[in-house]
Amino acid sequence: MKIIRSDLTWAVDQGIITTTQAASLWEALTKRYEHQPRFTFGHIIYYLGALLVISSMSWFMVTAWERLGGGGIFVVSASYAALFCIAGRNLWQKPAFRIPGGLLYTAAVWMTPLAVYGFQRMLGWWPQGDPGTYRDYHIWVKGSWFFMEVATILVGALVLRKVKFPFITFPIAFALWYMSMDLTPLLFGKTEFSWNERKWVSVVFGATMLVGTYFIDRKTKEDFAFWGYLFGLLAFWGGLSAMNSNSELGKLIYCLINLFLIFLSVFLGRKAFAVLGAIGMFGYFGHLAHSVFKDVILFPFALSLLGIFVIFLGVTYQKNQERIENWFIRSLPETLRKLRPLKRC
Repeated sequence: MKIIRSDLTWAVDQGIITTTQAASLWEALTKRYEHQPRFTFGHIIYYLGALLVISSMSWFMVTAWERLGGGGIFVVSASYAALFCIAGRNLWQKPAFRIPGGLLYTAAVWMTPLAVYGFQRMLGWWPQGDPGTYRDYHIWVKGSWFFMEVATILVGALVLRKVKFPFITFPIAFALWYMSMDLTPLLFGKTEFSWNERKWVSVVFGATMLVGTYFIDRKTKEDFAFWGYLFGLLAFWGGLSAMNSNSELGKLIYCLINLFLIFLSVFLGRKAFAVLGAIGMFGYFGHLAHSVFKDVILFPFALSLLGIFVIFLGVTYQKNQERIENWFIRSLPETLRKLRPLKRC
């Protein structure tokens, strides 16, 4: 809930508080939050700059960089990281500039995979053969990227211990997501692997990542879990959705898992679970329409009625969101209520 000056004026008009109380309360709140960072247009500029740095050193990396050789890439990326840390430290110490300071620390962590790539290129040491240029890191699944991801996670965790800035979890979660794919060739000891193996590794790794993020979410008041949930979901739900079950029972189980994700979104207070759960259920209904009931003339009508009913439920939910969610939480056993993340209890 965000409170603005007009809210206090309304409270005075309603006779809830006096004019003097409203003025005193507004002054106290202003002093309390004067050093707390707020998301303004300036912050959008900060994040845009950080994303430009991240993109230039990852997705937009040109092959001309390879001319520097492994040693050159390592020195340049390590120098970038050091400069980002120094600048970030200077800004982080000033409460009003903690966001740009934290973003510079994040950019420093983002230099890790490039630095490790340069170091490995310099030594010519790869777990599963030369993986190609750094640009291929974001294109091909290869076991030789593994140590770049491990290093990113470790460096990110070390920085996060010193700098409590939630966005630093972004490169950590991103590296974990890539690791969920690049682990497959290492686990099976081969560069060529079946899609089925990759899907199962993605599902198991994503589920593990979600569980780990949940325990982090329970212990932190600030949102350090957003990126972990997002990339964990992408790994788990993406691998699950890519599986092609020939069994109608398997497809039904897939639908029920997506339904569970929707309920889990209320329990955790995370909309991403509901979005992907809804997409998964829509895919299941599409399967029913095109395969199971393709010759049943009444099925489209039944599905449209179901859609209208879902919209009605959505309108009802929006009107009574707080009451419904409170009822849902109260209906849970005490042991489950205690398992909810602390900041949403």
